[in-house]
Amino acid sequence: MSLEIASRSTEGIEILDLHGQLIFGREDLDFRTELDRLVTAGMIRIALNLGDLRKLDSTGLGTLLFAQAKLHEAGGSLAIFDVKPSEIELPAEVLLETELKTFQDEKDAIDSFFPDRKVKHFDILEFIASQKPKSQHPLSGAGKSA
Repeated sequence: MSLEIASRSTEGIEILDLHGQLIFGREDLDFRTELDRLVTAGMIRIALNLGDLRKLDSTGLGTLLFAQAKLHEAGGSLAIFDVKPSEIELPAEVLLETELKTFQDEKDAIDSFFPDRKVKHFDILEFIASQKPKSQHPLSGAGKSA
């Protein structure tokens, strides 16, 4: 599965919807090419929609960190939203949360570019913990016969 990148703008922020995989190889190179195109065109405030990203490996994470550094160097910034932890390798999950600005949804990601707007950051580690099955309390009646 390759990487497809759909580009759109909202409030002067370039939004890239990523579909497929951001992994070592052609996908990584395609993303870097698109990033170079945007920076050259002066589009340096970018939000990445990872909602349809099916796989992110350590190379893909490195590419996101590279994108953040490149945009910062150009005077811009990067925000990431709609992260699906089940599609991301565990070391990448931790780094995504600690090194990149991640948000629950597009609105919060867009608002993060405007200092006067209130924004709630997405806590990917909290999300992962919330997805684990809850164990039943021994006194809850589970396993009792009537």
